Parts: sequence; C-alpha cells; structure tokens
Amino acid sequence: MGSDNNKKGFFERLKSGLSKTRKLLLTDVDDLILGSKQIDQALFDELEEALIVADVGPAFAAELIGSLQDKVRRKELGSPEILRKVLRDEMEAILRQNEAPLRIPREGIYTIMVVGVNGTGKTTTIGKIAHHLKTEGREVTLVAADTFRAAAIDQLEAWAKRVDVPLIRQAPNADPAAVVYDAVRAAKAGRGGIMIVDTAGRIHTKVNLMEELKKMRRIMGRELPGAPDEILLVLDATTGQNAIAQAKMFKDEIGVTGLVLTKLDGTSKGGVVVRIAKELGIPLRYIGVGEQLDDLRPFHAAEFVDALFERNGA
Repeated sequence: MGSDNNKKGFFERLKSGLSKTRKLLLTDVDDLILGSKQIDQALFDELEEALIVADVGPAFAAELIGSLQDKVRRKELGSPEILRKVLRDEMEAILRQNEAPLRIPREGIYTIMVVGVNGTGKTTTIGKIAHHLKTEGREVTLVAADTFRAAAIDQLEAWAKRVDVPLIRQAPNADPAAVVYDAVRAAKAGRGGIMIVDTAGRIHTKVNLMEELKKMRRIMGRELPGAPDEILLVLDATTGQNAIAQAKMFKDEIGVTGLVLTKLDGTSKGGVVVRIAKELGIPLRYIGVGEQLDDLRPFHAAEFVDALFERNGA
C-alpha cells in the first residue's frame, strides 16, 4: 500500500510541479477553444502560437496543427472542444516514443556516466538515482570524477552518506580518468553492482571538457568492455531552449543514451519535454519535480500528460 501512496504522492507533486506550464499552455488553449464557435485558420494560428510559447517547439506545434487540419478535412473534428483531446493524444504519442526507463541487469557491473553543465542539478540527481536504486535492493557505488570543484566532491560525499552507499574519490584536482580507472578496477575486484560516475560540467572550456569526458569514456571501455552502459545527460527544464542546445552538443560530442530533466516544478515551459522528445529522439529516463528524495522518478508519458491536462488541480 505504501508504494501506491508514494505513487499518488508523486503524481500530486508532478501535477503541482506542472501547474505553471498548465496555466500557460492550457489556459490559452481552453480560452481559444471556448471562445471559438468554429474551427478555422485563425484558431489554428492562435493555437500554434500558444504551443510555441509553452516551449513545445515549432516542429511539434506544426505537426499537431497539420494533424488537426487533416482531421477537419476528414470531418473528424466537429467542435473546438475535441481539440483539447487531440492535443493531449498527440502529445502522449510523441512522448511515448521516448519513454524508456533504465533496465539494469541484476548480474555483473553496470556503469552510468552522468554528464551535464554545472547548475543543472547533476550531483543531486545522482544522489536521488542512487537512493531510488538502493530502495530496489541494488548495490550502488558513487564515483567523484568532477575533481576540479572540491565542493562537487564534498556534495557527492554528503549524498553517499545520506543514501548509505560507498564513494570512490581522490584528492581535488586529481585526473578524473584516474578516479574512473580506480573505480572500475575496484568493481572488477569484487564489488560489482551499479557504478554512477559524476563528471565535470564547466561549459566555458567546452573543448577541454569534451576531451576529458571522451578520455574517461575510453578508459572505462578499455577496462570494462561495453562501458559506460549508459551516458545520462542531466538538463535543467527551466533553461528551455538552452537545454535543447546543450543536449545537441553532448549528443554530438560524446553520445547520450538517456536524459534526466530536472526542475520541472520551476518552469512554465514544461512543454520542453515534448520538444526534447520530438527533436532529439533520446530516451527520457527520469524527470524531477522538487527537492525531496523521491521527487525524481522514471518518466512515464501517460502520467506526465495526465498531470499536465488535469484541470485546476481537480
């Protein structure tokens, strides 16, 4: 029963976390729909504008409007109220394609390299994922490979203590690749389980940063064929289009196998989830809607869309 309550609690937090987006997107959509006696080009133009303002992105907005116009031609849209349902269904269909919770085998060593620019909530996300996995009875080790910021190592150490998992670290300014090498060696020597590696995110030295990340990835792969199993990119939803640019950069430079979108509760542009799904095609693993330990959850398209389309908290 506890897990049901837990789930319900998260849904309520997701709903309230998406309230700013709901207000921006659906108030406009509902006003347009209620104010329209007929479905015409003017309504479509205004609807497209409302969607773009909520940051779902021009590609999704154009596709949705095209789909609506098609339905009008086929006489499947008799009244404006049906627009809301179509909007919801289309959004869910796109998100469902990117819904892919992490599937981590029970046996052997599984390595997750977590990347992203500073300020996205990367270290906190690692702590929360470690907590999530530990509650499932998994063995987790954290690796402090963001060695250039002493604060990052301290923060990860605090999370390791809080979640009660071991931490592999070296002195500040150590070579991150050396930390990763030690961690993989330790895992091979017996501990196994899931290894989550924190990495640096200083964006102003992009070339150096990417080279450093590539070196870490190479060393992991050399010591453990197939590693890293997952390169997880953490994005801050409040940065909207900036998050898209970051995702493209990391995807092109080092490859990204999954995304975490944090701080959805702090933005009216939660539509960026739809945009990321449509434009990047990278699986969305987790979304975060707050500060609590269990405010980071595996992403489920239906749950997200349900929470977004709930009217005034009803």
